[in-house]
Amino acid sequence: MTRDNLLFITIGVLAGFISGYFTHEVMAVRQPPPLAVLQAAQAQAAAMGDAQADGAGAGPFEGAAAPGDPRGTGSAGGAGAPAGPAMADILRLREQVEKNPNDAEAVLTLANLNYDIRNWDRARQLYEHYLELRPAQPDILTDLGVSLRGLKRFPEAMARFEQAQQLQDGHWQSLYNEVVVLAFDLKDTAKAQQVLARLRQLQPDNPEVAKLADEVARRSGAA
Repeated sequence: MTRDNLLFITIGVLAGFISGYFTHEVMAVRQPPPLAVLQAAQAQAAAMGDAQADGAGAGPFEGAAAPGDPRGTGSAGGAGAPAGPAMADILRLREQVEKNPNDAEAVLTLANLNYDIRNWDRARQLYEHYLELRPAQPDILTDLGVSLRGLKRFPEAMARFEQAQQLQDGHWQSLYNEVVVLAFDLKDTAKAQQVLARLRQLQPDNPEVAKLADEVARRSGAA
């Protein structure tokens, strides 16, 4: 049931499309729907014109085919199918969180919706609130780390990935994202290669890991 939380999902086209519709958030708990594919964005954007998606441009592979980063919050109450829930369900969820901000599962679902459209700051707020309500989980910490990375808060992102590793040794999603931050944000190629070596040992047949390794090699001039 693990959802794919690929950090490098090629949604550059979505970022430009969505930004014309999601212009401002009128309430702290009113969030836009998840837009995992362009069809979902086109179907829902007109009805959600009062919300904001401010995470555009966060990835190093903006608008191009590239490796991604796996996420796992679907197994802990995530946002559902890739096309997103019905508008009525989203509105009911917003109302539910507005009335009961300590409804942990509703908070997590809203966090996932914001993650899906790369509204990083709102996703961060909601994940952090969820972690105030429930014990820390490696998948949630990883998604929070990705959100922090989207905000260019790289040391904090790394701390969350490392915390996920402390809770679950060999948690490959957090290791993957450590490589991303080290290689592409902090430019620490040597350390990125060390983490990548362990990741490849843990996930020898994972195509996303192979793509990441190729990109790290290309950027370091070793390809």
